Amino acid sequence: MCRLLKKTIAVCLIGFGLGILLVLLLPISGWLFIIGLTIVAVGLMWLCC
Repeated sequence: MCRLLKKTIAVCLIGFGLGILLVLLLPISGWLFIIGLTIVAVGLMWLCC
């Protein structure tokens, strides 16, 4: 149960980060791009462990 919840949260983080990246590639803004990349990276790390 805990593993399923963990994977769900990780997938949500990845999706949220990718959404931020896609929205922000229209007006290119450095800070928000870095935040989006960080969220995706955290989600991927969470999935791996």
